[in-house]
Amino acid sequence: MQAFTYTSAAARVIFGHGSLQHLVRETELLGAQRALVLCTPGQRAEAERVAALIGARCAGIFDQAVMHVPIETARHAREVARALGADCAIAIGGGSTMGLGKAIALESELPILAIPTTYAGSEMTPIYGLTEAGRKKTGRDARVLPRTVIYDPALSLGLPLDLSVTSGINAMAHAAEGLYAPDANPIMSLLAEEGLRALAEGLPQLAARADDIDARSRCLYGAWLCGTVLGNVGMSLHHKLCHTLGGSYNLPHAQTHTVILPHALAYNAAAAPQAMQRIARALGVEDAAQGVYALARALHAPLSLKELGMPYEALAQCTEIALQNAYANPRPLQREALHALLEDAWHGRPPAGGRD
Repeated sequence: MQAFTYTSAAARVIFGHGSLQHLVRETELLGAQRALVLCTPGQRAEAERVAALIGARCAGIFDQAVMHVPIETARHAREVARALGADCAIAIGGGSTMGLGKAIALESELPILAIPTTYAGSEMTPIYGLTEAGRKKTGRDARVLPRTVIYDPALSLGLPLDLSVTSGINAMAHAAEGLYAPDANPIMSLLAEEGLRALAEGLPQLAARADDIDARSRCLYGAWLCGTVLGNVGMSLHHKLCHTLGGSYNLPHAQTHTVILPHALAYNAAAAPQAMQRIARALGVEDAAQGVYALARALHAPLSLKELGMPYEALAQCTEIALQNAYANPRPLQREALHALLEDAWHGRPPAGGRD
């Protein structure tokens, strides 16, 4: 059996249909008296619902969360939190809102109460990301890990099907890369495989009926597990490419993960055969990379960087950025092979595998 090191940093999790009803209790348990509610402009209504639930404990609403957490937005949010005397941040939404909460906590150490409405999984990680001058930089810091997470599947009913699908495949990427991470361990591998299985079952159910609360619960459960994997072990090529594409070219986060994942898996397949077997088993397919691609295609998810607005002429620059400060990866990063990967992803071709 492999030797490993396992350190747990679990948040308090409240899971179940209708669990938002426990928000006041959970805010009180954090000792918060002035909570700043965070959201994107499009989720202002949900933030107002949260503000109404906690009543006098609400210090205000900051509704300017956006993708990839631009440093300017982070600085503004920190100033607002300081001016309002906030002693807690309640982040309701997806990865953009969670990322903004983390940007505030990184400086102020405010406790975060997270209420996810997508399957991003950021709420289960001590990972933060900030974009400055067109480059997204990520880091790990225990201060940004949310103290409490409320998972209420009912809150994801308003998430459109297309975003549900890409958000779910984004979550699957966390588990897939966790299986071949250099610091992988048996506990996280169990969670990864179970998370993949739950999402592979739940996403097609959602495609059949978007208001299926059991399917929503299954997907949220899977996203929780996959996010836990992301928070406990390192990520590899897939995440490096997606951070490069998102931070440098402002491509949509979940959709970019959806396009890149099968190609990154194919790139690493020969170097991580056991991980690929576990991914394939969780999906009920023979080949991990082809299985993810087929799932995305069956769910009518985007398959190409071209349709996300990536300029073809930027592929060479993206390759060079990805080679800088490269993440640990089962297969060495090779310029020509990486460029071929990105070209396949730009065109939306099926993953090609281990060509050099």
